[in-house]
Amino acid sequence: MDVDVAVLGGGPGGYTAAIRAAQLGAKVACIEKEPELGGTCLRVGCIPTKAWVQTAYALKEAHESFAKFGVQVGEPRLDFGAANEWKAGVVRQMTQGVASLFKANGVEWVRGTGRFADAHTIAVDGAENVTFRSAIVATGSYPLRPPIEGLDSPRCVDSTGLLAQESVPGRLLVLGGGIIGCEFASIFNRFGSEVTIVEMLDTLIPQEDADAAKELAKQFGRRGIALHLGKQCTKVEDDGAQLTVHFGDGETAQVDLMLVSVGRGPAVEGIGLEQAGVQFDRRTGIAADDHRRTSVPHIYAVGDCAGYWQLAHTAFREGEVAAENACGHDAVVDNRAVPRPIYTEPEIAAVGLTEAEAREQYGDDVAVGQFPWIANARAVMQAETVGWVKSIHETRYGELLGLVLVGPHVTDLVEA
Repeated sequence: MDVDVAVLGGGPGGYTAAIRAAQLGAKVACIEKEPELGGTCLRVGCIPTKAWVQTAYALKEAHESFAKFGVQVGEPRLDFGAANEWKAGVVRQMTQGVASLFKANGVEWVRGTGRFADAHTIAVDGAENVTFRSAIVATGSYPLRPPIEGLDSPRCVDSTGLLAQESVPGRLLVLGGGIIGCEFASIFNRFGSEVTIVEMLDTLIPQEDADAAKELAKQFGRRGIALHLGKQCTKVEDDGAQLTVHFGDGETAQVDLMLVSVGRGPAVEGIGLEQAGVQFDRRTGIAADDHRRTSVPHIYAVGDCAGYWQLAHTAFREGEVAAENACGHDAVVDNRAVPRPIYTEPEIAAVGLTEAEAREQYGDDVAVGQFPWIANARAVMQAETVGWVKSIHETRYGELLGLVLVGPHVTDLVEA
């Protein structure tokens, strides 16, 4: 098969790139090995996780708010089977939607595992080779697994394994206090699990604003989530009935299931980048400029496999930019105002610099303002008054450097 643009990977970066290139008149093939399009995000990441977030939020509302609003219902309880059916239905609808968009825009979906044979050919298992004038690599990322003794137990699962659970664990330990770990901790606490977080660093969500991290830790503590910060996991033992997790200075926890959530690495090995001459690093991914060009000018890279941002919406934009450049246009990625949503309870969202980053760059020329939700009538009406909005400015010209939001529906607000 000979095409103008070949896209390796059918996730957010890949399918967006394929559709955009087709809209610009290119003949496009997208190579995807999974049975559905959508990548990690749609199949086993953002979308199913946020479907569970909606279930958790409904439980919270029923337990804590309905009576305040004058709504009388029976004692709410989780039907986990029904929640999983809802989650699966959402995923099915989204992945089928991408397939429909491919069909509508004339994108050829090549089913199979692809790898570069050379700088103009992708070999596909079980299908004919795809030759191309330009290619876009969008292979995504995979969950990292640290070298800890006993972590090969089937009771130690990654995010994909946790999403596949058919029952709620009585006791769940989350290894890693980053965004993914905190989101699942928040969900399963609301589902009824006894949740423990073990994090090697001294703070949750370490890449985000320190005040937001402190607020999240405070609210997690109030909800009964046990936090062990600044503690490293050293060993896991599975006796067939439960796990004993060793961490810190001789501390242990007995749990039924362990989520290993210590970050994600770029999926760059085994896809033939060496044969294509594309420079990459196994830890940081494929080197690409703001046009998303790699070291081989007609090969582009987008999304988790090629950059700092591991967000679906940045992959969308990078896919568009790569497609436009592959089709002869001139487009660049601007990462100065990327919104960063975190779907915990309370929700957290930010855009621009954190306060620490602002002070590092601007020194004393920084002013910070903070407004609490408890002073906002809409928040009071919703009985959702935890949190605040913080604005970060430089004082010489009054430029807005960053916003940090903690509280109700802030993941929606930050996009506005």
